[in-house]
Amino acid sequence: MSAYPRRQVLGAAAGVTAAAALPTAFGTQAWAEEPAAGPAGQWVPVPAPVPVPLDALFDNDAIDTATGRGGDFDGSGYTFPGEELPAGRVEVDGVPFLFPSSAAGAKNNVVALGQRVDLPKGRYLSAVFLTAGSYGNASGTATVHYADGTATTAGLGGSDWYAGGGSLAASYRYAPDGTKDEHSVGIGTSELWIDPRREAVALTLPTTNPAEEGKTSLHVFALSLQPVAQGRALALRDAHSTNALLESTGAQSIEATVVNAGTVAILAADGVSVGVDVPGARTVEPARIRRLDPGEQARVHVGIRNRTGTAPGTTREGTVTVGGRGGQVASRDGKLTLGVADYQPGEASLSGHQAPYWFQGAKFGIFIHWGVYSVPAWSPVGKQYAEWYWNHMQDPANAVHAYHRDKYGEDFAYDDFIPLFTAERFDPRAWVELFREAGAQYHVLTSKHHEGFALWDTKVSDRNSVKMGPRRDLVKELFDASRRYTPELHRGLYFSMPEWFNPDSPWMGHAPRNPYTLDPVQYTGYTPGKDFVKDYQAPQMLELIHGYDPELIWCDIGGANDSVHVLAEYFNHAKNRRRPIDVTINNRAGIGFHDFTTPEYTTYENTVVAKWESSRGLDPFSYGYNQATPDGSYMTAEEVVHSLVDIVSKNGNFLLDIGPRADGTIPEIMQKRLRETGGWLRTNGEAIYDTTYWSRMAQLGDDLRFTVRHNEAFYIHSLAEPGAKLTVEAPVPIRAGDKVTMLGYDRPLTWTVSNGSLVIDVPQAARRAGRYVWVFKVEWHG
Repeated sequence: MSAYPRRQVLGAAAGVTAAAALPTAFGTQAWAEEPAAGPAGQWVPVPAPVPVPLDALFDNDAIDTATGRGGDFDGSGYTFPGEELPAGRVEVDGVPFLFPSSAAGAKNNVVALGQRVDLPKGRYLSAVFLTAGSYGNASGTATVHYADGTATTAGLGGSDWYAGGGSLAASYRYAPDGTKDEHSVGIGTSELWIDPRREAVALTLPTTNPAEEGKTSLHVFALSLQPVAQGRALALRDAHSTNALLESTGAQSIEATVVNAGTVAILAADGVSVGVDVPGARTVEPARIRRLDPGEQARVHVGIRNRTGTAPGTTREGTVTVGGRGGQVASRDGKLTLGVADYQPGEASLSGHQAPYWFQGAKFGIFIHWGVYSVPAWSPVGKQYAEWYWNHMQDPANAVHAYHRDKYGEDFAYDDFIPLFTAERFDPRAWVELFREAGAQYHVLTSKHHEGFALWDTKVSDRNSVKMGPRRDLVKELFDASRRYTPELHRGLYFSMPEWFNPDSPWMGHAPRNPYTLDPVQYTGYTPGKDFVKDYQAPQMLELIHGYDPELIWCDIGGANDSVHVLAEYFNHAKNRRRPIDVTINNRAGIGFHDFTTPEYTTYENTVVAKWESSRGLDPFSYGYNQATPDGSYMTAEEVVHSLVDIVSKNGNFLLDIGPRADGTIPEIMQKRLRETGGWLRTNGEAIYDTTYWSRMAQLGDDLRFTVRHNEAFYIHSLAEPGAKLTVEAPVPIRAGDKVTMLGYDRPLTWTVSNGSLVIDVPQAARRAGRYVWVFKVEWHG
């Protein structure tokens, strides 16, 4: 079982998904719930979750051990390693589950094919599952059945087990031949809304595919139910110390999720706040909750500072407490780590790191794929990545193989493109000012792609942009311009861990060669004979860390690495600077630990609580510039904005890629799309930046998405132009006295609640004022 937090998935398709009010675990230390206190009737206790055995439905063996074989999770013979998974009662994301046995030959999960699961009759807020997808993110519609014969539906999903981890993570999987495949896999949590006003008796799982090779299937390992409390009730979930610092005060952040587990809305008058009581530190910034409807949750940050004499990294028993009108509401006792000690080179120490709050709030960034591949810049449109040109050349069946021969000749090596990568028209100031105009909050440049050509003055190889090609330090020029002209932007660097044809460790299995004759060719600028990781990869990463101070390192591919040492140095360097910076790392550095996951040219279908970032190019299917792509095939501004809104509503960031030409110019169509996106964000950015997901649902149907600004407002995003009335058939948190407006239209709108739906009158002038996505703001008062 992994010791570090992973992503949690909330089911959120066309139905409602309510957050469960569940006990919490911090590491292996259980947090004991105290009964709610206060005057009689003021606060009521929260019932304990109810694990539901699924053994009778198990039809798939997903877990093997070194001594016990026979499993087949995904239809191709791969399985989870039982040595790294629990058995029996276990808490995951604060939820108690009965995890199935990993004994040889035992069935331990059910493949979702529409099975009916009988439930203990009762009133519940939600059902929480342990799930995983095989061959992609899997999801479908589940149905909850009630004693009165009615039913509700909502989305239930599972993230691809191979996509970098889950709430239960393993650092490897077993291959069909029993060997270890060194790639992390995971199981996550997924929640399904249940109407607490009715007695639930059963649920029907979605219908996905059988567990067969190449087919996407949803696997369910365990289920727990959260009963509703009748009355005013709050619960603490996932209370834990972090190494993050609050931007407002610089205090250490203690995080907790507060869930309204009852049937009464929490308002400002209830005076709800969250604090920490722990010897050796004091609360300097309590968290306050001014609005929380039944079934909703709020992730809060409490700021603490060490008292004099308390060394950073000290562990003490402490209490996280929720107080409100009438006294203490709920609390958790457990171990808290006070202050941030230096990181050590191991995943246990690195696990204390998380995506910084600036990254969680930024939402929108610009990816820049620029390198030698920008010279040929060709692939069949919408079929494959143009930046993979060199690798595509190797395959006689690939269109690039014939294209290169016909255009450049068989004797024209890929490295012959290096002198043509000139960057002669590169204007870094114009670049960063365009990114700011686009509304982006950060940018990420490819410091080195799989071709191994570095865009900075690396000392471990002459294969770089200072010694050849542009003969300029392109990373330095971009970062210098960003710091001078757009200091509000955060700066990041992409770094490919392996290289396709590096003679010392060729990812593709061979050193550079002529793809037509197979004769060896030079790896220009590189002196072979190095230990690829110790003498080359790790030193290059450290050059970037110490020489350029990136706030984000976006690794790619993984593979052989020394990432535990490099990342410990990265985090320590950032926090021990004279002016500390908050930095972050993705999930592709070749180890299990990461701050965020990175789906590309796809997104998650449901809300994912642990931070994630989706990337794609404006090009239909390329990050690097593809000269064959006509302007009409690029994403439209409407498509960009729709993607941004959809991703943000599910707790993701959108890293939108551009591919400059070899001379450093950004194609006009890309500039136009970025400026159009920025125009929308100037009007509607308050519904994007520094918001969070709505815990009940990410979306309603195809056209509505939701975001929340903690304690301030609720936003409804309509991806289609609304009619004279916008009807939202969802429990929108709105009360008498609240104000509804449409961003970009300066007059209040009339609204009513009818049969549980919010109905907003939308004048024609308001409809005309919107574009791409129409955003309605519910401003909370009282």
